[in-house]
Amino acid sequence: MTERPDPSVRRFDAAFRESFRDLVLWRRDVRRFRRDPIDPALIGSLLELASHAPSVGHCQPWRFVLVESAQCREAVRSSFVQANAKALECYDGERRAQYARLKLEGLEDAPVHLAVFADEATEAGSGLGRQTMPQTLQYSVVAAIQTLWLAARAEGLGLGWISILEPQLLCRTLDVPETWTLIAYLCIGWPVEEHLDPELERHHWQERVGAGRLIFTR
Repeated sequence: MTERPDPSVRRFDAAFRESFRDLVLWRRDVRRFRRDPIDPALIGSLLELASHAPSVGHCQPWRFVLVESAQCREAVRSSFVQANAKALECYDGERRAQYARLKLEGLEDAPVHLAVFADEATEAGSGLGRQTMPQTLQYSVVAAIQTLWLAARAEGLGLGWISILEPQLLCRTLDVPETWTLIAYLCIGWPVEEHLDPELERHHWQERVGAGRLIFTR
Protein backbone atom coordinates (compact mmCIF):
# COMPACT_ATOMS: atom_id res chain seq x y z
CA MET A 1 0.00 0.00 0.00
CA THR A 2 1.43 3.38 -1.03
CA GLU A 3 1.92 5.81 1.82
CA ARG A 4 0.07 9.04 1.22
CA PRO A 5 2.03 12.26 1.76
CA ASP A 6 1.17 14.31 4.80
CA PRO A 7 -0.78 17.34 3.47
CA SER A 8 0.38 19.39 6.46
CA VAL A 9 4.02 19.17 5.32
CA ARG A 10 4.99 21.64 2.58
CA ARG A 11 7.47 20.23 0.10
CA PHE A 12 9.51 22.33 -2.31
CA ASP A 13 10.70 20.72 -5.52
CA ALA A 14 13.95 21.28 -7.43
CA ALA A 15 12.39 23.91 -9.68
CA PHE A 16 11.30 25.94 -6.66
CA ARG A 17 14.73 25.64 -5.05
CA GLU A 18 16.39 26.86 -8.25
CA SER A 19 13.95 29.77 -8.47
CA PHE A 20 14.64 30.64 -4.85
CA ARG A 21 18.37 30.68 -5.57
CA ASP A 22 17.72 33.04 -8.50
CA LEU A 23 15.65 35.25 -6.20
CA VAL A 24 18.48 35.51 -3.68
CA LEU A 25 21.10 36.19 -6.37
CA TRP A 26 18.96 38.82 -8.11
CA ARG A 27 18.16 40.71 -4.90
CA ARG A 28 19.90 44.03 -5.25
CA ASP A 29 20.26 47.24 -3.26
CA VAL A 30 18.39 49.47 -5.74
CA ARG A 31 19.10 53.20 -6.01
CA ARG A 32 17.46 54.02 -9.36
CA PHE A 33 13.67 53.92 -9.40
CA ARG A 34 10.84 54.77 -11.75
CA ARG A 35 8.32 57.15 -10.23
CA ASP A 36 5.34 54.98 -11.09
CA PRO A 37 3.06 54.54 -8.06
CA ILE A 38 2.71 51.21 -6.29
CA ASP A 39 -0.66 49.77 -5.30
CA PRO A 40 -0.97 50.26 -1.51
CA ALA A 41 -2.51 46.79 -1.31
CA LEU A 42 0.72 45.31 -2.66
CA ILE A 43 2.80 47.16 -0.05
CA GLY A 44 0.41 45.98 2.64
CA SER A 45 0.75 42.40 1.42
CA LEU A 46 4.55 42.63 1.47
CA LEU A 47 4.59 44.02 5.01
CA GLU A 48 2.22 41.30 6.16
CA LEU A 49 4.57 38.68 4.72
CA ALA A 50 7.59 40.37 6.30
CA SER A 51 5.83 40.13 9.65
CA HIS A 52 6.14 36.36 9.45
CA ALA A 53 9.92 36.64 9.84
CA PRO A 54 11.53 34.89 12.82
CA SER A 55 11.92 36.92 15.99
CA VAL A 56 13.54 36.28 19.36
CA GLY A 57 10.94 35.02 21.83
CA HIS A 58 8.36 35.49 19.06
CA CYS A 59 8.26 39.14 20.15
CA GLN A 60 7.79 40.58 16.62
CA PRO A 61 9.53 43.88 17.51
CA TRP A 62 9.41 45.44 14.03
CA ARG A 63 7.50 48.68 13.57
CA PHE A 64 6.93 49.91 10.01
CA VAL A 65 6.37 53.62 9.32
CA LEU A 66 5.30 54.65 5.83
CA VAL A 67 6.78 58.10 5.25
CA GLU A 68 4.38 59.92 2.95
CA SER A 69 4.42 63.62 3.85
CA ALA A 70 6.55 65.89 1.69
CA GLN A 71 7.88 67.63 4.81
CA CYS A 72 9.15 64.42 6.37
CA ARG A 73 10.69 63.24 3.12
CA GLU A 74 12.52 66.52 2.66
CA ALA A 75 13.91 66.26 6.21
CA VAL A 76 15.16 62.77 5.40
CA ARG A 77 16.76 63.96 2.18
CA SER A 78 18.48 66.84 4.01
CA SER A 79 19.75 64.40 6.61
CA PHE A 80 21.25 62.25 3.90
CA VAL A 81 22.98 65.23 2.28
CA GLN A 82 24.58 66.24 5.57
CA ALA A 83 25.56 62.72 6.61
CA ASN A 84 26.93 61.96 3.16
CA ALA A 85 29.09 65.08 3.20
CA LYS A 86 30.57 63.98 6.53
CA ALA A 87 31.16 60.47 5.19
CA LEU A 88 33.00 61.89 2.18
CA GLU A 89 35.49 63.53 4.54
CA CYS A 90 36.59 60.08 5.72
CA TYR A 91 38.24 59.33 2.36
CA ASP A 92 41.21 60.77 0.50
CA GLY A 93 42.53 60.81 -3.03
CA GLU A 94 41.02 58.48 -5.62
CA ARG A 95 38.91 56.71 -3.01
CA ARG A 96 37.30 60.05 -2.15
CA ALA A 97 36.63 60.79 -5.83
CA GLN A 98 35.24 57.30 -6.29
CA TYR A 99 32.91 57.72 -3.32
CA ALA A 100 31.66 61.05 -4.67
CA ARG A 101 30.68 59.37 -7.94
CA LEU A 102 28.60 56.62 -6.32
CA LYS A 103 24.83 56.88 -6.30
CA LEU A 104 23.91 55.91 -2.77
CA GLU A 105 20.17 56.66 -2.54
CA GLY A 106 16.96 56.94 -4.53
CA LEU A 107 15.08 59.29 -2.23
CA GLU A 108 13.74 61.63 -4.90
CA ASP A 109 12.30 59.00 -7.23
CA ALA A 110 11.20 56.08 -5.04
CA PRO A 111 7.41 56.20 -4.63
CA VAL A 112 7.49 54.43 -1.26
CA HIS A 113 9.61 55.44 1.73
CA LEU A 114 9.58 53.08 4.68
CA ALA A 115 11.28 53.57 8.04
CA VAL A 116 11.72 50.39 10.07
CA PHE A 117 12.18 50.48 13.82
CA ALA A 118 12.79 48.05 16.66
CA ASP A 119 10.49 48.53 19.64
CA GLU A 120 13.01 48.09 22.45
CA ALA A 121 10.27 48.28 25.10
CA THR A 122 8.01 45.59 23.72
CA GLU A 123 6.71 43.22 26.37
CA ALA A 124 5.84 40.58 23.80
CA GLY A 125 7.86 37.43 24.29
CA SER A 126 8.48 38.28 27.97
CA GLY A 127 12.18 38.78 27.26
CA LEU A 128 12.76 35.18 26.19
CA GLY A 129 16.14 34.80 24.47
CA ARG A 130 17.24 38.36 25.17
CA GLN A 131 18.76 38.09 28.63
CA THR A 132 22.29 37.32 27.45
CA MET A 133 22.05 38.74 23.91
CA PRO A 134 19.64 41.71 23.96
CA GLN A 135 20.76 42.70 20.47
CA THR A 136 18.77 39.76 19.10
CA LEU A 137 15.72 42.02 19.25
CA GLN A 138 17.27 44.27 16.60
CA TYR A 139 18.50 41.22 14.68
CA SER A 140 14.87 40.10 14.50
CA VAL A 141 13.95 43.35 12.75
CA VAL A 142 16.75 42.80 10.25
CA ALA A 143 15.30 39.35 9.53
CA ALA A 144 11.97 41.01 8.73
CA ILE A 145 13.72 43.47 6.43
CA GLN A 146 15.46 40.67 4.54
CA THR A 147 12.13 38.88 4.19
CA LEU A 148 10.59 42.08 2.82
CA TRP A 149 13.54 42.52 0.44
CA LEU A 150 13.09 39.07 -1.09
CA ALA A 151 9.31 39.40 -1.22
CA ALA A 152 9.61 42.74 -3.04
CA ARG A 153 12.11 41.25 -5.51
CA ALA A 154 9.70 38.39 -6.21
CA GLU A 155 7.11 41.00 -7.25
CA GLY A 156 9.61 42.77 -9.50
CA LEU A 157 10.04 45.66 -7.07
CA GLY A 158 13.37 47.10 -6.06
CA LEU A 159 14.36 48.01 -2.52
CA GLY A 160 17.20 50.23 -1.38
CA TRP A 161 18.50 50.48 2.20
CA ILE A 162 19.87 53.90 3.12
CA SER A 163 22.14 53.94 6.16
CA ILE A 164 23.79 57.32 5.53
CA LEU A 165 21.34 59.19 7.74
CA GLU A 166 21.15 60.70 11.22
CA PRO A 167 19.04 58.25 13.28
CA GLN A 168 18.10 60.60 16.10
CA LEU A 169 17.00 63.31 13.68
CA LEU A 170 14.82 60.82 11.83
CA CYS A 171 13.23 59.62 15.05
CA ARG A 172 12.33 63.21 15.92
CA THR A 173 11.12 63.94 12.40
CA LEU A 174 8.84 60.92 12.36
CA ASP A 175 7.69 61.51 15.94
CA VAL A 176 8.11 57.92 17.09
CA PRO A 177 8.32 56.75 20.73
CA GLU A 178 11.68 57.16 22.44
CA THR A 179 11.89 53.41 22.91
CA TRP A 180 11.93 52.80 19.14
CA THR A 181 15.36 52.39 17.53
CA LEU A 182 15.80 53.13 13.84
CA ILE A 183 17.07 50.03 12.05
CA ALA A 184 16.57 50.96 8.39
CA TYR A 185 15.25 53.59 6.03
CA LEU A 186 14.07 51.90 2.85
CA CYS A 187 13.14 53.13 -0.61
CA ILE A 188 10.82 50.89 -2.63
CA GLY A 189 9.82 51.18 -6.27
CA TRP A 190 10.00 49.69 -9.75
CA PRO A 191 13.70 49.64 -10.74
CA VAL A 192 14.95 51.55 -13.77
CA GLU A 193 17.51 48.85 -14.48
CA GLU A 194 18.40 45.39 -13.25
CA HIS A 195 21.83 43.88 -12.75
CA LEU A 196 22.92 40.53 -11.38
CA ASP A 197 26.09 42.06 -9.96
CA PRO A 198 25.88 44.51 -7.01
CA GLU A 199 26.42 48.17 -7.93
CA LEU A 200 29.38 48.55 -5.57
CA GLU A 201 31.04 45.57 -7.20
CA ARG A 202 30.26 46.86 -10.69
CA HIS A 203 31.84 50.22 -9.86
CA HIS A 204 34.90 48.57 -8.28
CA TRP A 205 34.27 49.74 -4.73
CA GLN A 206 34.33 46.26 -3.22
CA GLU A 207 34.71 42.87 -4.89
CA ARG A 208 32.73 39.92 -3.63
CA VAL A 209 34.54 37.72 -1.13
CA GLY A 210 34.16 34.03 -1.86
CA ALA A 211 32.18 32.01 0.68
CA GLY A 212 35.15 29.71 1.20
CA ARG A 213 37.07 32.56 2.83
CA LEU A 214 34.24 33.22 5.27
CA ILE A 215 33.68 29.71 6.62
CA PHE A 216 35.76 28.40 9.52
CA THR A 217 35.96 25.21 11.54
CA ARG A 218 36.84 24.92 15.20
